[in-house]
Parts: sequence; C-alpha cells; structure tokens
Amino acid sequence: MGKNYIDLDSSTLYRCNQKYYDKVLGEYNLGYSQFIFLSSIFENEGMMMNELATNGSFDKGSITKAISKLEELGFVRIENSEDDKRTKKLFTTQKTKDLMPKLYLIRQEWVNYLAEDLSQEDIENYSKVMDKLLLKAKEYSKTDLTNDDVKFYGLQKLTLLDYPGKMAATIFTGGCNFRCPFCHNKGLVYLNDGQEEISEEEILNYLESRKNILDGVCVTGGEPLLQEGIEDFLRKVRKIGINIKLDTNGTYFEKLKRIVEEGLVDYVAMDIKNSKELYATTTGLEKVNIDSIEKSVAYLKEGHVDYEFRTTLVKEFHKDTDFNKVGEWLKGAKHYYLQSFVDHGTCIQEGLSALDVSEIKKIKETVAPYVNEIEIRGIEEGE
Repeated sequence: MGKNYIDLDSSTLYRCNQKYYDKVLGEYNLGYSQFIFLSSIFENEGMMMNELATNGSFDKGSITKAISKLEELGFVRIENSEDDKRTKKLFTTQKTKDLMPKLYLIRQEWVNYLAEDLSQEDIENYSKVMDKLLLKAKEYSKTDLTNDDVKFYGLQKLTLLDYPGKMAATIFTGGCNFRCPFCHNKGLVYLNDGQEEISEEEILNYLESRKNILDGVCVTGGEPLLQEGIEDFLRKVRKIGINIKLDTNGTYFEKLKRIVEEGLVDYVAMDIKNSKELYATTTGLEKVNIDSIEKSVAYLKEGHVDYEFRTTLVKEFHKDTDFNKVGEWLKGAKHYYLQSFVDHGTCIQEGLSALDVSEIKKIKETVAPYVNEIEIRGIEEGE
C-alpha cells in the first residue's frame, strides 16, 4: 500500500499468519502465539520469562497467561532461578521436543508459500527493511512522539482567489473531522501516500521572505482547527506582519473563539454544508455535533471579525427547497457565497455533479432576503 500503511500492512500479514497457524496447529491445541513462544523457548532453553516479554514486545500479563496455558498442556515447565527465586526460567518438555521438528516444517511450508514469487534480492531487501522497522518500533517507548507543530501538506505560493481582495499564499493543513463526499482534497483528509509533509519552519521562512510582496496568507485544509498547535503557529505568522484568513467548518467553536479574541486572524471563511437536518449526510458522517457549528455561526454573525459563510453546491446533496432553512439559520449574515461544485478527479466520492446554473440562481433568490450580501462563485452571473 505504501508508507502511510506500514502499520496496516503489518497487521494484515499478522492476521494471515494467525489464521494459517491456528488452522494447521489446531490438532495440537496450539495457535500462532503459542508457536512463537514455544520456538523461542526451544531455541533458548532456560530463558527468563521477562526475556520472552522483552524480545517479542509482549506485556507481562499476556506472557504469564500464555505460559501458564502451555504448562497446563504439558509443553513447557517453569523453574525458579537459583540466583533469584522471583525469576522464572522456561524449559520445553519432551512433548515439545518431539513436536518441534514438525512445527518447523509447517512453518517452512508457509514461508515458502509467501516467498514463492520473491527473488533472493527481494527477500534480502525485505529483511533489511523489517530489521529497521522493528528496531524503530521497539524504541518507541524511549521517544516522545508528541509534536504540536502544525502538519502542512501543501503550499500555494501565490493566489488572487483564496483571500478576497488580497494577494496571498495558501497553506494546507492535513486531517479533517468531516468526510464530505464532494471534498476535492481527499489526500488531505486521508493523508494517503504522496502527501509530502512541509515543515512549519519552511512555511514560516517562506512567509517571512515574501512579507513585502504578499498581503496575506490563507490557512485552509483539511480542517486547520483540528491541529493542536494552530494557535501557536498563527502567533508566529502574526509576528511576520501579514493578514491571516482562516478556513474552517466551525466544529471547533471554543478554539475559533480564542483565536478571534486573541486577534490571530483577520478573516474567517466558514463552510455551511447544508441545512442542519442534512448536515450528517452532506459531511459523510452518521452524526454531527451541530451545536458547536451553530455557536460558530452565531459568534461570527456578531461581527467579532470579518467573515463569510459559503456553501459548495452539489446536485446529489443540495435542493433549492432546503435553502429556506439555510437562509433562516444565516439570517443577518454579512456575506454568503454559493460555490459551484467542480470535479477535479480527486473527490472522496466519484460521480458527483454540479447544479445547473438556473438551479444555483434559484437558490440565490431563496437565500437573498435573509442575508446582507450573496454572490455566486464558479460561474459567471450572466450565464
């Protein structure tokens, strides 16, 4: 599958191993894990129980339970260490010694099957890669993997479209709590292979080098407020001295409010996916916390920061009959934009289509009485 699926690939291989061994070892009352333990003990007679846990990265509770079962079945015996009575040594019984040659043949049949289409070079390369991955995985407990830097996966160095009235750069954060079928940034939602991460330092250095050219920066995604370090990042951008526009879906109300009240953004663009009743369907989820979204809408309408609401219109999800409810919800809003859906070939769901121009204009007429200003993006008004 690729780099982003290393853990999933390993899990799939493990489950396939488990199914094979559980099937062929069933007559001996053994499974995959028991075979791993038995072969380790057989090849290292007298090994400590804690060594078995450490070597295989098993927790001690699981090891104790498994070894007790193997002892009960007559495959291993446990002895106290002469040096330390609290330390347990493990030995295989004659029953295991008689069985192990057959178990090794069973294992070899499986390995031969897995490797039959691989060259010797493939096998050697696989072994080298796995050695590195295993070493890294075993060292994770010594490493602090937490990092509050914002994860960026795209930088458009210049745009005249994303930030109204500004010559800006657009930066794309990774990850989103929605799965909108018509989202054209599928790679940012699922973070598939090919999404090369751009460091926060690189982003800041670029903005610093262009601060006398750019009027602003648009922070979009994904959902930027999903990022733990977004507030600190915005503070760093603020020090550079350029205007900041934030795109959001409104689900992180408290964070949005903090950012606005601290003066970290100059403009907020909030997506309105549909009427409240259709939010879950439109966002590809079973359930949506509409309360937080409603709070974000109400807060922005109070005028704490310059803002706009916007809806991307898709034939399969939007009907003009739903927009009376949208209009009532957004009543008194400063700016509302209707955006025509464009299929860039990178959407989460294939086969979606744009509304006809006449349908979009009808929606505009429906909402117009409720908001101060409504415009259409993506089509010419005269079409």
